[in-house]
Amino acid sequence: MWFFGSKGASGFSARSTAEEVTHGVDGTGLTAIVTGASSGIGVETARVLALRGVHVVMAVRNTGSGAKIKEDIVNRVPGAKLDVMELDLSSMDSVRKFASDYKSAGLPLNLLINNAGIMACPFMLSKDNIELQFATNHLGHFLLTKLLLDTMKNTSRKSKREGRIVNLSSEAHRYSYPEGVRFDKINDKSSYSSVRAYGQSKLCNVLHANELAKQLKEDGVNITANSLHPGAIMTNLGRYFNSYLAGAVGAVAKYVLKTVPQGAATTCYVALNPQVTGVTGEYFLDSNIAKPLSLAKDSELAKKVWDFSTKLTESRSGESSS
Repeated sequence: MWFFGSKGASGFSARSTAEEVTHGVDGTGLTAIVTGASSGIGVETARVLALRGVHVVMAVRNTGSGAKIKEDIVNRVPGAKLDVMELDLSSMDSVRKFASDYKSAGLPLNLLINNAGIMACPFMLSKDNIELQFATNHLGHFLLTKLLLDTMKNTSRKSKREGRIVNLSSEAHRYSYPEGVRFDKINDKSSYSSVRAYGQSKLCNVLHANELAKQLKEDGVNITANSLHPGAIMTNLGRYFNSYLAGAVGAVAKYVLKTVPQGAATTCYVALNPQVTGVTGEYFLDSNIAKPLSLAKDSELAKKVWDFSTKLTESRSGESSS
């Protein structure tokens, strides 16, 4: 990992922190949603956005722990504007309720940070009977983005400021199933691989951002959509790993793993840095544009994932889709 600290074209590297990549940026007047803002890099993302003057809505599963994190951030960042709202991305009803409550509050939306995720868990189904990693990491964010897109468009139009949608993917998108996305076997327990299922959901994060970028461009809307790999960070995302593996990882962690402030850097860079103005449909790594897997740039596959996700979310819309 000799290249770990080498700077890219942006002037930043894997060692850059979230504060460093947003230094001098004034986010006053912007409103952001950060999903999963009560743990790991989500906390640091919320804190640094708030530090730069952004009004941050922390979308979290556990509002109790979210309130404690909010209090902690306000203590560290006097004048920070933060709200806590409940969101369980593995439940479409919860996503719909969140979007409905958000719209009812009349809040604008400039930045949507699709940060939350689960990693490499045993085979489980969501409340909507969809494999849990696909449901939480991809489908929940797909639906959330879809339901809040009009709010983002209105905000962008009224404020005359670029809106930004940021999907947190992972280099694990390179290690999906051989076919990339298993449309017919999403819920196939017998051939389930926790690591490949995680990779599949992360591949879908890139494909979702790319198709969204294409559609927004075609519609002439001033909103960008990008995806990124935050870096390997020791957070509780990997709580399903066995203790032996965790110990082995811990032994080399200080050489190859990022700190949480470094782990939140690329998200904050893509969300706030003026260098990224007008950049859309790209994949970022270490606060620089990078090349994802070629399959992640497949526009036909992106459209297929979009249509598949639309069908899944609409077929379970029930009475709460209003």
